[in-house]
Amino acid sequence: MSLLDALREHLGLTGTKKGCDQGACGACTVLVDGERINACLALAVQYDGREIVTIEGVGGNGIHPLQAAFIEHDAFQCGYCTPGQICSALGMVAELRDGMPSAVTIDVAADVIALTEPELKERMSGNLCRCGAYVGIVEAIRETFASQMTR
Repeated sequence: MSLLDALREHLGLTGTKKGCDQGACGACTVLVDGERINACLALAVQYDGREIVTIEGVGGNGIHPLQAAFIEHDAFQCGYCTPGQICSALGMVAELRDGMPSAVTIDVAADVIALTEPELKERMSGNLCRCGAYVGIVEAIRETFASQMTR
């Protein structure tokens, strides 16, 4: 059983969405021990005992600043991709903090990688929005993580 199906069908955590069920759209993105993964491609048994955070747990007992920014910047229309977009963005920022380069990182040996607009777009490219709310998504991420951004 996939982690996605276990979360949705057995744990009742339906915020994580099933999009393509092939790992191509990012709708099922969750955080496992702080790293983003596509839950549709992961076997649930592999993650026994690990910390799994879905959109339901992102804000703790409240709303995460990124969730608030998504609302403020109209970073969703139908909302189907939003849980995956938010979890992916949180995982992306952790990757930056850990110094993990992307395909567009200019200096892969740098100790600090700035979240430039090309970095942001490349790192979020695995999350599709069929409604085309990308401008709002980028603005919400940019606002929330402004201290990591450079132009």
